[in-house]
Amino acid sequence: MASSIAQLAQDLRARKTSAVELAQAALARARARADLNAFITLDEAGALATAQRAEGRFANGSLAGIPFAHKDIFCTHGVRTTCASRMLENFVPPYDAGVVEHLRDVYAVSIGKTNMDEFAMGSSSENSHFGAVKNPWDVTRVPGGSSGGSAAAVAAGIVPFATGTDSGGSVRQPAAFCGITGLKPTYGRVSRFGMIAYASSLDCAGVLARSAQDCMYVLSAMAGHDPRDATSVARALDNYNAELSTTLQGIKIGIAREYFGAGVEPGVAAAVRAALAQYEKLGATLVDVSLPNAHLAIPAYYVIAPAEASSNLARYDGVRYGHRCADPQSLEDLYTRSRGEGFGAEVKRRILVGTYALSAGYYDAYYLRAQRARRVIANDFDEAFKQVDLIAGPTTPTVAFKLGEKTADPLAMYAADVNTVAVNLAGLPAISIPAGFSENLPVGLQLIAPAFAESRLLAAAHQFQSATDWHTREPRA
Repeated sequence: MASSIAQLAQDLRARKTSAVELAQAALARARARADLNAFITLDEAGALATAQRAEGRFANGSLAGIPFAHKDIFCTHGVRTTCASRMLENFVPPYDAGVVEHLRDVYAVSIGKTNMDEFAMGSSSENSHFGAVKNPWDVTRVPGGSSGGSAAAVAAGIVPFATGTDSGGSVRQPAAFCGITGLKPTYGRVSRFGMIAYASSLDCAGVLARSAQDCMYVLSAMAGHDPRDATSVARALDNYNAELSTTLQGIKIGIAREYFGAGVEPGVAAAVRAALAQYEKLGATLVDVSLPNAHLAIPAYYVIAPAEASSNLARYDGVRYGHRCADPQSLEDLYTRSRGEGFGAEVKRRILVGTYALSAGYYDAYYLRAQRARRVIANDFDEAFKQVDLIAGPTTPTVAFKLGEKTADPLAMYAADVNTVAVNLAGLPAISIPAGFSENLPVGLQLIAPAFAESRLLAAAHQFQSATDWHTREPRA
């Protein structure tokens, strides 16, 4: 079994290994598993330099000297940041994102940047200029998206944790497909500064790791107010470590009937229900709840997110930075050819959908109605949390699907997010934890909490993982 963050930190303090040795080993594993296409850029020089600075600082924090990887959506000073797009293929940022700064300040060692869906638009990590990522459990299947490279790197044991982003499930869905733990914090809990924008009111930095305990260590370092991010919340952090041991006695877990709908595979439903039975054994009470407007989540999300994307991606015009076409004949030619050459098919599709939804005559019919739907979806969660402490259900309706299986049918691809997008529309925290197998592939259980109740989520996940071993299962190399 791959070592946990706590075990690696203990080994470093006991001088059983060194930060440089851990970094070198992680880089070697990344090269050995090049078949997964999990990385876009490996930063050997930067990793070894950081590892050398980390030596002797292990008492400063549990992440000092621990190797990890950044999703290639976080700006990294001096290291190429592509967003898996031809548009930013050669972009080297002059500054660090807030998340990058926080992890650098505790001397965590980034070994490189992971592959993803272009501009975080996708549910499979197949929409990348650098090629599709493969699932370590079965290389003929997708790892999920858009943080698929980060999920694959953790599942394959290359690194103990990786950063990701979650706009509609892009941390939780790949965590479920790859049999690891994925945490999406409350919107505003973690800085979005320097995180390349897809849909600004939905984007949230998260973490992928093997266990809830490992996610706790990383969130403790990542979270906090950032005045450079207008959506960052100035609210004191909970003591996640101290609250991790909170028992499940008296906890009420709501079973959302809408998350067990017709599209959920029987094997997935059976594994999740068995995991919920384990929660009962641990002292939790299961309560049936309803989220009556859950069916609005997918249509609302796929109006709001593309609308915001069409605005955010307007900055890539071939003038200031990013891909620029050769020999433009006019300003219009510069715009159209630079964007046409720089963006992939899925990004173009979402820009067109979003521009249409925001256009005169259609704003009220689509975008405004989607925002109203967003409000009633959030109200459903508010009502449910008056009865229960957490809400549970399958993270995804299926296990990981085959590469290429859904690329020709965007609507089928979008449906993979049916159980995750509502959380982003409401701005809530959620976690996906391994809960069993179906068809010899991992199944994820999703737990959702009220805003800023990450400690409750982490404790509930940790108690389950302390009593089960699903999160310790590893794919064969």
